[in-house]
Amino acid sequence: MLPRTVYVAFLSVFLLLCDNYHPNAQTQKLDELFLELKDAENEQVAKTEDSIWNEWRKSGSDSVDYLLERGMVAMNAGQLNLAVRHFTAVIEQAPEFAEGYNMRATTYYLMQRFGLSVADIEQTLNLNPRHFGAMSGLGLIFEATNRPEEALVIYQKVLELHPQSAQAQAAAQRLEATLEGTKL
Repeated sequence: MLPRTVYVAFLSVFLLLCDNYHPNAQTQKLDELFLELKDAENEQVAKTEDSIWNEWRKSGSDSVDYLLERGMVAMNAGQLNLAVRHFTAVIEQAPEFAEGYNMRATTYYLMQRFGLSVADIEQTLNLNPRHFGAMSGLGLIFEATNRPEEALVIYQKVLELHPQSAQAQAAAQRLEATLEGTKL
């Protein structure tokens, strides 16, 4: 487990990064999808979210995309060490591809290797500050390490990007109720 000061420092850097979009994470198509995601009248939010994930998973290289897919298959099959190897290969071949870091962070989270997961989340958000999936993962880590205040801040940031995220809404409501009467 990382010391609390490391988490607080990371949270501060994360909040600063969220206002500076990395050029590889900002395309006209993604900008349009994020506008759709914020549209309260959008009845196809799940489809919009899936489209964003599909865009994020495009590296521009067939071999990198194949490695990413193999890693995801291994992760979903519970072959976590193999998944890490695949995602590490993705990162080595495409170090500017945020999704390689995000998927390895997810795998490390599943392995309960939170320090390694946070390091990859940091890199994901450095490359793609709108990555609400990585943010949600960070919120889960903050919750797992008994840092409800930090988790709440993260989930609120997720909701700024993805206001209809049921997971972030539920987590924020749960944490607000838990922290009610507690100085934030």
